[in-house]
Amino acid sequence: MIYHVVSSAEWNASPDRPYAPASLVEDGFVHCSPDEATTLKVVDAFYGSAPRPLLALLLDEARLTAKCVWEAADPAPPPGVAEGTLFPHVFGPLDREAVERVLVVRWDDEGRPTGLEDVPGGRTPADG
Repeated sequence: MIYHVVSSAEWNASPDRPYAPASLVEDGFVHCSPDEATTLKVVDAFYGSAPRPLLALLLDEARLTAKCVWEAADPAPPPGVAEGTLFPHVFGPLDREAVERVLVVRWDDEGRPTGLEDVPGGRTPADG
């Protein structure tokens, strides 16, 4: 399983189409993380001011139709992530059928991510 972070509003914007974030156009791939701990470090480094609720999609790499390549962070991994950690980069939209679980980021009182938890009832927060 690989992880991708997205706001609930962005994930739910076009539920009938594969998900293609801005990074696919800007960077040529969709940024993903290899595990929960790394995902939380990425959220802490890059998503502190992102719209909430913030979700983590757990993707079955084998069910993606786009190529997934594991690469080193460039120029460096986020703070707290070991040098040499490889990140999955998906070179195409994310197939919704590849999503095994949708988790919501849990935050502490200081605004730091503390964990990922299942969305109650299996519905994303924007689903109501």
